Amino acid sequence: MKTIAIDAMGGEKAPEAVIKAVLRVKKELPHTQFVLFGDQTKIKSLLGNDISQIEIVNTTEVIKDDDEPVKAIRQKKDSSLVVAAQFVKQGKADALFSMGNTGAILASGIFIIGRIKGVARPGLMPTLPVKNSDDGFNMIDVGANAKSKPEYLLDWAKMASYYAEKVRGINNPRVGLLNNGAENDKGDDVHQKAYQLLLDSKLNFIGNIEGNELLDGKADVIATDGFTGNAVLKNIEGTSGVLIHLLKNSLLNNGLFVKLGALMIKKALKGLVSKFDVDKYGGAVLLGVNAPVVKTHGRSGERAVYFTLKQVDKILQEKIIDEFKAEFANKE
Repeated sequence: MKTIAIDAMGGEKAPEAVIKAVLRVKKELPHTQFVLFGDQTKIKSLLGNDISQIEIVNTTEVIKDDDEPVKAIRQKKDSSLVVAAQFVKQGKADALFSMGNTGAILASGIFIIGRIKGVARPGLMPTLPVKNSDDGFNMIDVGANAKSKPEYLLDWAKMASYYAEKVRGINNPRVGLLNNGAENDKGDDVHQKAYQLLLDSKLNFIGNIEGNELLDGKADVIATDGFTGNAVLKNIEGTSGVLIHLLKNSLLNNGLFVKLGALMIKKALKGLVSKFDVDKYGGAVLLGVNAPVVKTHGRSGERAVYFTLKQVDKILQEKIIDEFKAEFANKE
């Protein structure tokens, strides 16, 4: 039986959203144990009598969104996130999930759970939508590292490609490098050197991908430096949210005939909204640490947490961390 350590107190809708998701998902994952870390009184009141597959570990502190990440994990030793991460480090749990402070989650993964030997810098990787498929694409790194080296991008591409194959079921994933042009001599020294490393690797490298091509579905994995990746991720999330809001507003506030037209294309509109339904893709994974560390947005609700817990279980089933350890064992 696999065990997932869950920070039940992180996020805007915690612990309610977390508890509801656990109660829902455990029925589909009968061989998975869920350990909830947080205010025991609150958690028990939400669980009721349905406590099969569930363990509660009481903690007295919570890392808040405005806490400085590294300082917080060092000072708030009894926080739900830190105690959960310690459980993973000690082998009492196999994976960590939280929707709390992103920096603190990354720090917990890197400094408490620890990086895989041979991986210089772990990378944060979400799954994002594309226009002609429901599979989406993985982008790494999206903010775990402010500065990057070509070797980091190669490591991230290797791990993300393996993840795309084993967890998302994509055969021989296409790997692209986010750059400011399609030609192989585009970009700064980091990206030019990363291009050559990827070209010389055994990955299915298809070359540079420009920012306007990300959602076209040309690649299954996109490697990028953490600074650019974070900016692009927030731009995609913000733009998709604005477009859907404007579309709904236009259809509902421009008279009867527009509303009637909206009813006629209702099915097509649902398909469009579904493309940008990030909940179904699960959370962002910190690749390169000794156990799966997965986070969702702090504003996530029950549905997003439900899909993310299924994602974590799939990662554990495929034993991708063991594969990474074997891949990078002789690198250092």
